[in-house]
Amino acid sequence: MKITNVELFKVKPRWLFLKIDTDEGISGWGEPIVEGRADTVLACVEEMKSYLLGQDPCKIEDLWQTMYRGGFYRGGPVMTSALSGIDQALWDIKGKYHNMPAYDLMGGACRDKILVYGRAGGSNYDEAVISVKKAMDKGYKAVKTAYEIKYGFLDSFDKIQRMSDMVAGLRAGGGNELIIGIDLHGRVHRTSAKQICYELDKHNLSFIEEPVLSENNDALLEIARYTKTPIATGERIYTRWGFKELFKLGVVDIIQPDVSHAGGIWETRKIAAMAEAYDVVVAPHCPLGPIAFASCLQIDACTPNSVIQEQAIDVHYSENNPALEYLVDKTVFNFKDGYVDIPKKPGLGIEIDEAKVREAAKEGHSWKNPLWRMEDGTVTEW
Repeated sequence: MKITNVELFKVKPRWLFLKIDTDEGISGWGEPIVEGRADTVLACVEEMKSYLLGQDPCKIEDLWQTMYRGGFYRGGPVMTSALSGIDQALWDIKGKYHNMPAYDLMGGACRDKILVYGRAGGSNYDEAVISVKKAMDKGYKAVKTAYEIKYGFLDSFDKIQRMSDMVAGLRAGGGNELIIGIDLHGRVHRTSAKQICYELDKHNLSFIEEPVLSENNDALLEIARYTKTPIATGERIYTRWGFKELFKLGVVDIIQPDVSHAGGIWETRKIAAMAEAYDVVVAPHCPLGPIAFASCLQIDACTPNSVIQEQAIDVHYSENNPALEYLVDKTVFNFKDGYVDIPKKPGLGIEIDEAKVREAAKEGHSWKNPLWRMEDGTVTEW
């Protein structure tokens, strides 16, 4: 079996899909994307085509090593995201070729379903109470929230207090049985991160995500002194070599590699195995489309230290379930009682509606994340 063609499709709301064809009529799909940099990743995949055409798609490790190590310069979000989407498509092909899910080729399933979290939050206590009750009414046993507020290098405690009040509403509305995580989204600098983590500690959160940007992970050593809350990070870290430095810190409890950024399915599985050796758990990052989500579920299925899965079925930029619009079987992701079942079909377990994808790609998108500025005009983190 040989690879005959590689195609890319920009589709709304902000995704890039990849299709790899073979001479035996088996095709695989992947999702290589850096949100807001779709054209850049598209160009990177185009450059990698020469490594793929005419090659055996089942030689995933060799192809990954060729694409990663074949260039003198390597790593970074653009290159590893391009690699990630290609890797996903190759596992999709290999699973279909052997008529089994990708996870069966990686040791087999160790679970039937995985916990997922919904979204909840608000701008104050009362809104948070209402929001979390809605999430629990949908069956969620876990929620993640983010308080969208601009932080400067030095800022007032008022912003911290308002965030704490909102989280208090989540805890009051959800009770102690609810798993609650708060995503600081790398918006906070080390000057405020210690105060925030200390203040949020009283709400008994299950984790605080990205208390600082990944390039400032050395600050986690100090932040960890101010909180008993588990620290989560990793969505902006790429390949096992990036995570190696994180594990050396010894203060991160939950890693969140993104299967469309970190290097793909196989690379993320390797990262998860490294985490297991450090007694660190895995919660794959996935605010993306159906192919990335299906890829995450392949990892969750065969990874014993995977504990919870992010999903983008009902988040703010996925209204009307566009993740499902691109699937032939829109019931393939079975959400029930706060869990999602592991798909059992071959490959990634999903069938892409190619006609829908091709039609959507005619319009494409030019999505960019918001640009935030402080009152004095300086750019700050979104």
